[in-house]
Amino acid sequence: MITVFVNGNAVTVPEGRLLSELVDAHTTSRSGVAVAVDGEVVPRTAWSGHPLAEGAKIEILTAVQGG
Repeated sequence: MITVFVNGNAVTVPEGRLLSELVDAHTTSRSGVAVAVDGEVVPRTAWSGHPLAEGAKIEILTAVQGG
C-alpha cells in the first residue's frame, strides 16, 4: 500500500494503482474532469498509463455549470 494525497486528503491505495483507477473511484463524471499530479496536468489519454507514486499530490477538478 502507498499513500497519496487527493485534493489535500491522504488516501491509501494499493501499490501499482493507476491514475485512471483513482479518478474512477473519486468521480462519476466522464466529462469536464481535469487532473494534475504534483502540479502538472496529466492529459486524459495518459491516465491509464500513469502509475501512482508514494506521496503524490493529486488534484481532481470537475467543471460545473451554473448561472
